Amino acid sequence: MKRLLQLVGVSLLIAVLLLVSTRFIDPPPKAGKGNVLYVYNWGEYMDPDLLKKFEKETGIRVIYETFDSNESMLAKIKNGGTHYDVAVPSEYAIQKMKKDNLLIPIDHQKLPNLKNIDPDFLDKDFDPGNEYSIPYFWGTVGILFNPETTKGIDFSSWESLWDKRLKNNVLIVDGAREGIGFALNSMGESLNEKDSAKLVKAEDKLKSLAPNVRGVVGDEINTMMVQKEADVAVVWSGMGADIMTENENLDFVVPKEGSNLWFDNIVIPKTAQNVDGAHQFINFLLDAKNGKQNTEWVGYATPNKASYQLLDKETREDERFYPSPAVRQKLEVYEDLGPEKIAEYNERFLRFKMSLK
Repeated sequence: MKRLLQLVGVSLLIAVLLLVSTRFIDPPPKAGKGNVLYVYNWGEYMDPDLLKKFEKETGIRVIYETFDSNESMLAKIKNGGTHYDVAVPSEYAIQKMKKDNLLIPIDHQKLPNLKNIDPDFLDKDFDPGNEYSIPYFWGTVGILFNPETTKGIDFSSWESLWDKRLKNNVLIVDGAREGIGFALNSMGESLNEKDSAKLVKAEDKLKSLAPNVRGVVGDEINTMMVQKEADVAVVWSGMGADIMTENENLDFVVPKEGSNLWFDNIVIPKTAQNVDGAHQFINFLLDAKNGKQNTEWVGYATPNKASYQLLDKETREDERFYPSPAVRQKLEVYEDLGPEKIAEYNERFLRFKMSLK
């Protein structure tokens, strides 16, 4: 019994010493802190080689995850389950994130390469002074089409999509703002319409397009257009440019009635655990040569004037994807319409998709 008590005493002493000693030992590094950076971005929206280059230059390991809509990105960041250090939302999503207090102000002093951004893309209404966001890419929504197989159809108007000769031949990118948006544009209405009566008309007009719609899809549009499964698609400009590199028979146009001018910016979510690493990463992407490499890989228009000057002349002068300031002034930027209206857009677009079955 005495031996047993001695053993118990020794065990208790060891346990106490271990408990005390752990108070003076640093805890293991958390994910996203110090030597790890969590990046949350759209799919196919950053050159993987640049991630490797950043890791090699800084010793910071990048954990890269993707999302397929601003709404899913917002939901995940608001939930706070994963501590993303960098995210890439669109302008109206940035407005909402600011309202919901989900962002950390960006320290411009830590971004010497910010000087490379064209002033035309700074100080926008969705983030005055770029307090919370830094420009990443920009573009439009338009019509991608095959001129040879659609002869006689003038795609300079959204109305062209309703041409009976396009039966089962039109693809539409899977986005409520884009789908309801081009229907509104075709009627001469705003992309940011809040009048439910006008939204009903937009839904009805979209439903009348059903005979011509081959599908409402996401990234599959790339494969389908390259493999000639359809001749027409409503897409973002960068997606169109990317597809055209694989199918040179295609062309792209922004209809005269108007369209969306969108901006994707880089932000630092409030749950970030590696704020210094986030600034390093943003500054890395703003570098002229890195920006050029990323632009050539992604295919969208860059707001980085230093990177833009390094692109080949043919790309720089292609007004289909780099529309002039005069044309840009005629386009609309999506606004945060509030949760109720966004839900209405989503519901009406869903009903349109269900009508296709």
